[in-house]
Amino acid sequence: MLYFTRWKALAIILTTLVVCLCAVPNFFPEARVKTWPAWAQRHIVLGLDLQGGSSLLLEVDSNYVKKEKLDQVRDEARRVLRDAKIVYTGLAARNDAVEVRISKDTDQATALSKLRDLSQPIGGLLGSSGGRDLEVADAGGGLIRLTIPPPAMIERMRKTIEQSIQIVEKRVNELGTVEPIIQRQGTDRILVQVPGLQDPTHLKELLGKTAKMEFRMVDSTVSPEQAAAGRAGPDSEILQQADGSIKGPIAIKKQVLVSGGDLTDAQPGFDQRSGEPIVSFRFNSSGSRKFALATSENVGLPFAIVLDNVVISAPVIREPITGGSGQISGSFTVQAANDLAILLRAGALPAPLTVVEERTVGPGLGQDSIEKGELAAYVGSILVIIFMLLTYRLFGVFANIAVAINVAMIFGILSLLNATLTLPGIAGIVLTVGIAVDSNVLIYERIREELRGGRTAISAIDAGFRRALSTILDSNITTFIAAAVLFYIGTGPVRGFAVTLGIGILTTVFTAFTLTSLIVAGWVRWKRPKTVPI
Repeated sequence: MLYFTRWKALAIILTTLVVCLCAVPNFFPEARVKTWPAWAQRHIVLGLDLQGGSSLLLEVDSNYVKKEKLDQVRDEARRVLRDAKIVYTGLAARNDAVEVRISKDTDQATALSKLRDLSQPIGGLLGSSGGRDLEVADAGGGLIRLTIPPPAMIERMRKTIEQSIQIVEKRVNELGTVEPIIQRQGTDRILVQVPGLQDPTHLKELLGKTAKMEFRMVDSTVSPEQAAAGRAGPDSEILQQADGSIKGPIAIKKQVLVSGGDLTDAQPGFDQRSGEPIVSFRFNSSGSRKFALATSENVGLPFAIVLDNVVISAPVIREPITGGSGQISGSFTVQAANDLAILLRAGALPAPLTVVEERTVGPGLGQDSIEKGELAAYVGSILVIIFMLLTYRLFGVFANIAVAINVAMIFGILSLLNATLTLPGIAGIVLTVGIAVDSNVLIYERIREELRGGRTAISAIDAGFRRALSTILDSNITTFIAAAVLFYIGTGPVRGFAVTLGIGILTTVFTAFTLTSLIVAGWVRWKRPKTVPI
């Protein structure tokens, strides 16, 4: 344990130095760090409880998800029956199921077979649950009932939450906030924590919009009087306007020419002629083809840009738009144009989100937590240093140096990971100091036992490090397993504690059996001691 080749010693020193240097950006003002190269800007981000900020708990509308699924099943059933030329009546969603009545008894078996083909394994073709996402049953009297089983609804809700988290993360990041925490909570909720954001009003407005963008044609056959009275054809619907550019409600065809999912970019800007704020957008290749075809076939007719079932603009198509890009105008303010561009870039939410809980933490409370955490760390560290010096003398100095480097390495790894440090995380670091000291105590007590057993100084030191290895590994591995379990099943602050504790255990094992033994080996080679000052 006390023999190190030159290359091994150099590798240990370089590893320690590089990891410790990663913590350096935390000691400089953020404005100065931003002037450094990108690879050198990684640093620890203070969590909500340390620097203040806003916390929102969002709930996904499960009823909307269920209704959307039922509407999808209804539309697919209509398509299948029409393709098969089966006559039916009363196709509608009722009581959490889709029902359809087949007019001819001779078509009943064929209709059941065709509709059962709509059912797919839960989780896709590779799904392991063995269940199906749709149950098709003959209810008698020509009635067929299509029901979504609970496991399929749970799976759909899970996918909706995952997609919502991705879109919420994009929207929050577009605001330029620092390291937001966005994670699932429960079966239908999303927790959004934004450190440093003291007024969440604007954030709530952005997250509360579904941002479902659609390009549809205006139904010119419906007069303004009919639209005002709410009368529209079977293939149209009456929508409201978003601004005063359109007079009264307007009839819009239900057919979607191009959806917002085909957008690749959206940027706010100003119209070169009028100087009004606008939003410029660009389609992908598929969207470009569909948009070019739609505008070519409808020159001279008005088309509507619909956002969340509200018409924000209804310009007339003057000429085919084949470049795959365009602009949206609608009496926007600069802020409204910027927000719309953010929403379009991030994409539409699969279901509406509702704020069910809102908390704002002031920076004063966070500063108080930092001060108390620092005080606890300082007091604990000083007591540990004094104890080690009084108990183990020179070897106590070696242990204190190793513990100090251990803490620096923890901060270096946290900086390298751009981790968020919370108050429980500070508690994990303080606990790690105790664990690191405990490892040195085990080694030193083992050396004392070897000395009492009659070994020489150098032999006792070597045996102490070697024989304490298994004990220290056992204790640290069990603690690391506990930290891993906390990280896996915990959320928020619990995970912060688990991360710092787990990293601290890894750095403790490294410093105890490489760095401390390297320091002691250097001292032994220099002094050639006959006795051990321990």
